[in-house]
Amino acid sequence: MATLSTSAIVCAVRHHGEHGAIARLLTPDDGLIAGYVRGGRSRGLRPVLLPGNVVRAEFRARTEEQLASLTVELEQSRAPLLGEPLPAAAIDWCCAVTAATLPEGTPYPALHQALAGLLDAVEAAPAARGWAVALVRYELLLLAELGFGLDLTRCAATGVADDLAYVSPRSAAAVSRSAAVGYESRMLVLPSFLLEGGMGDWSQIIDGLKLTGFFLERSVLTDRLVDVLAARERLVERLKRAVA
Repeated sequence: MATLSTSAIVCAVRHHGEHGAIARLLTPDDGLIAGYVRGGRSRGLRPVLLPGNVVRAEFRARTEEQLASLTVELEQSRAPLLGEPLPAAAIDWCCAVTAATLPEGTPYPALHQALAGLLDAVEAAPAARGWAVALVRYELLLLAELGFGLDLTRCAATGVADDLAYVSPRSAAAVSRSAAVGYESRMLVLPSFLLEGGMGDWSQIIDGLKLTGFFLERSVLTDRLVDVLAARERLVERLKRAVA
């Protein structure tokens, strides 16, 4: 990458030096890329470099190993949502987990498309019912893209594809209702919207978040990444309060 000009989603920003910032952006075709933004902490660039915003980004680097210099122009601002607790928590979490878990420079076009769709859904329906299912699906896709996908196609015990109602925490595979008899308390509930599509009710959405959260914590957000879970915990608590 000598020069790359692309639209991208801002996922994370941290201060660097007295005036600059390092931003990590998710691009459609080149994956997650970090770049140094000169003056990134200035009054003019702070509202541009917000997680969830879409920017026109130009990366320049002499070598593949060098941190690229980055210039950005705002294409789509989601700053107004950051003043609303639920949308702000959703944007914070989905951008933070993306920036923390994806290796840089590896294309993830499906994840970029899904994250863009999720952020659009949050913007279109800040009340959460319109985007909570999309959030569960995004986490499920993230697990799959990182090599920790769940097998929801057939029962791990019987091989049948009917009446799937649970997921085994051990195998990350679906389990049918009949095969789970007597072991229900050891299983994770599999919400029907992950199999049949459509919208779920709030109890199914919470079950979906428990499901993806279990495998994210076990397989992805370990050791140095465990702090990222705090953003998810804030989001889940706000969702629970909203529907209580």
